[in-house]
Amino acid sequence: MASQEGNGSGIVMRAAGAAGGAARTPAVAVGPSKRTEVPIKKAGSGIEEKLHTWPFLVRSEFMMSIVIIIVLTIWSLMLNAPLEQPSNPTRTPNPSKAPWYFLGLQEMLVFFDPWYAGVVLPSFIIVGLMLIPYLDINPKGNGYFTLRERWFEIMSFFLGFHILWVSFIIIGTFFRGPGWNWFWPGQVWDPHLVEALTNVDLPYMMGIRDYTTAAIFGLVMIGGYFVVGYVVLYFWIRSRPAGDRWSAFPGGGPEILQKWGPVRFGITGFLLIAMAGVFIKMALRHALNIKYILVTPWINI
Repeated sequence: MASQEGNGSGIVMRAAGAAGGAARTPAVAVGPSKRTEVPIKKAGSGIEEKLHTWPFLVRSEFMMSIVIIIVLTIWSLMLNAPLEQPSNPTRTPNPSKAPWYFLGLQEMLVFFDPWYAGVVLPSFIIVGLMLIPYLDINPKGNGYFTLRERWFEIMSFFLGFHILWVSFIIIGTFFRGPGWNWFWPGQVWDPHLVEALTNVDLPYMMGIRDYTTAAIFGLVMIGGYFVVGYVVLYFWIRSRPAGDRWSAFPGGGPEILQKWGPVRFGITGFLLIAMAGVFIKMALRHALNIKYILVTPWINI
């Protein structure tokens, strides 16, 4: 219950709780003659906005890990490990392949210089994974699994990891034979197969023979690619309609860009455009036999 003390100049409210701690609705005085009812929401009532990770999340992850362990155990019992003879320094195997977890890097050496394939691209992968919690501002999907509300984020990870990285491991394992030549499934791995070296640099294909002019041409092409990529990404995000089911921002694309900020947008755009550049470089090599776009005496891309 509540009591008032004073003669109009000061009002003191005292609320007394009933036995058992039941929530009351105290009366709050806003003046000498007016009173307003302020409801107090009882703890634990209604729909909870936050849930404990155990058992709601960890239980599902634990059960999935058990299923994966069982599948891997049965698979390992049914297949023999592809062990070869002890290492012989006088006989180098052809092809010489790295362990499966490094085959992606070895496959990227076909398309890029060693400094770029072995240092720059892995650094982008590691730094990009570290920056995901700071770049992702979409609160949907926190604490529960969803594809419909996080389609863009999940597809970006799927393309970057499964298509760009796991596919390189699959290609290096099953499609690269002697001489690191391409062999289709069922084709005999002929160690005497010789492929014609028809790869050419893009500046040379365009008739440029001078190193300085070729370097400037390559820089312009790469710079133009990033400019076009940023413009396309910006207008694509800005065109998202209001109430887009992919994000939690009702204002659509303009609100996403405002909440994201120029720094997050710039970093995310750079990582996405660089990732797409790997696909483009692979397509140029396979379709047009283009080896490098930027050619200098020191570095090549």
